[in-house]
Amino acid sequence: MEKIRLAVIDDHPIFREGVASILAAELDIEIVGQGSNAESAIEIARTLQPDIMLIDMNMPGGGVYATQTIKEEVPTVKLIILTGSDDDEYVLDALNAGAHAYLLKGVMTRELIEVLHLVQSGQSYVSPVLAAGLLREINNSIPSEKHPKDGKLSDLSERESQILDLIAEGLSNQEIGQRIFLAEKTVKHYVTSILQKLSVQNRVQAALLAQKYKH
Repeated sequence: MEKIRLAVIDDHPIFREGVASILAAELDIEIVGQGSNAESAIEIARTLQPDIMLIDMNMPGGGVYATQTIKEEVPTVKLIILTGSDDDEYVLDALNAGAHAYLLKGVMTRELIEVLHLVQSGQSYVSPVLAAGLLREINNSIPSEKHPKDGKLSDLSERESQILDLIAEGLSNQEIGQRIFLAEKTVKHYVTSILQKLSVQNRVQAALLAQKYKH
């Protein structure tokens, strides 16, 4: 069994060690590092290159800074924000910086483990409780003349619309390619075009817009 190599970064030792201890009990998860600030997070990413890192938004040095730096320097590391901050702008900042998922600290252990596996497989996730506020924030950030309901979705080609639906289902690029018989790099090209046409920063935002305006 191939284990998920995980690092936990949080400036509260009791919380950090508790999360690490709970997850280490899973047969397919290995804790490879712990840190308490942005500097230690970046160093762990550089030296240990874990599969996934759990990062607190409000730790010293800033979770967004750590996320952005790690995304740029060690892009193979997947990043999950696990924090107490439910501010819509924080969620957007984290996703725009490169986070693959955003969870609140009240999350149940089973959900956290499920999200770890989702992210490991290449998918993205935002806690449902945050989705409505995030969508509202995205809507407010898009100029009215570029709003999807005013025709932006209609700018997508038939293939792009098909891929957007699969993104909204939570499929990774690889899984989309397998579903519709395209090379993963071709799917990636389509996804880039979709994000540009919808005026959004990442696939989570695209999925939220698709779910609202196509259903």
